[in-house]
Amino acid sequence: MITVGYYAAAEDAAGTARERLHTRATTVGELAREVCERHGEPLASIVTVSSFLVGDETTRDPLASITAVSEVDVLPPFAGG
Repeated sequence: MITVGYYAAAEDAAGTARERLHTRATTVGELAREVCERHGEPLASIVTVSSFLVGDETTRDPLASITAVSEVDVLPPFAGG
């Protein structure tokens, strides 16, 4: 089980700030596909330009492992930085 956190536009598109998922995803890319399938196009268009906070590391690498963490945050581009 993993907790996915959504911020800013990602939160609006997902309709929630956090959700716990039973998943077999082992990489950022697999998890991204899963949440896009779950929430549809509004979130999918945001996820494609987002970074992901995996543990203490921010990444855009779809092959980044998520097996050692219990939470991944979706970080869309933020205005001003």
